[in-house]
Amino acid sequence: MPFFMGFCNSASYDRFWEGRKLWGLLVIETRSLTRQILSLVNDSSSEAKEEKEKIIKLISAFAWSLNFQLRDKSGTEHLERLISPEQLEQVKNKKFIPNIILGFIADWLKEQNKKGNIDTIVMTSMDHQLNQFSNISGGCERIYNTPLPFAYSVLLHRTVYLYCFWLPFGLVDTLGWMMPLIVLLISYTFIALDAIIREIGEPFGEEENDLALNSICRTIEFSIFEQAGIPQGELKKPDTYFVD
Repeated sequence: MPFFMGFCNSASYDRFWEGRKLWGLLVIETRSLTRQILSLVNDSSSEAKEEKEKIIKLISAFAWSLNFQLRDKSGTEHLERLISPEQLEQVKNKKFIPNIILGFIADWLKEQNKKGNIDTIVMTSMDHQLNQFSNISGGCERIYNTPLPFAYSVLLHRTVYLYCFWLPFGLVDTLGWMMPLIVLLISYTFIALDAIIREIGEPFGEEENDLALNSICRTIEFSIFEQAGIPQGELKKPDTYFVD
């Protein structure tokens, strides 16, 4: 029983941790692409500054749209402040909005390359960043679309409850009056671990122990907007242990 639970717990935590690493990598890559856009696109006009800000908002929109996709939400109303009305129309009712937003960014980079504002080497570097975005999105989709095998979940859940049901009969002769206390402690441990395994095995949900995707998206937006000097509010710190 402990061996089987250990196996399922390890599998669930691997999924949870892989999801966290992918989103941690997204934080790094968004900051890197923002830095490249601000420093390597050779156009300092006021119009170019506005264009850069629009693209940086698209980078934030990519993170938010990936969040919404993994949580089965539309989220287009949230994207209104980050993308243009024309772009918003293009992403409405679409399933893979992050990929479409990557296309918007790629089109802008291609346009800047044609204008001579970025050379081919820089263009290649930025395209690599976009490929990283795509890899992160694909990795998250792999976790989302491939849950723990249902047979494992059912077998573990039923085995835990059967074990806890029969446990008192095996301990009553040896523990005597202490049996209820020991059974309660053991049962609580196994049932709680079963619940944790099911919860962290789906890391992109909105339960308390799932990944705090909204918080990560806010961090991404705050950091890249700060890099670009885009006005924004303060990054609020959570006042409870629960971070969404």
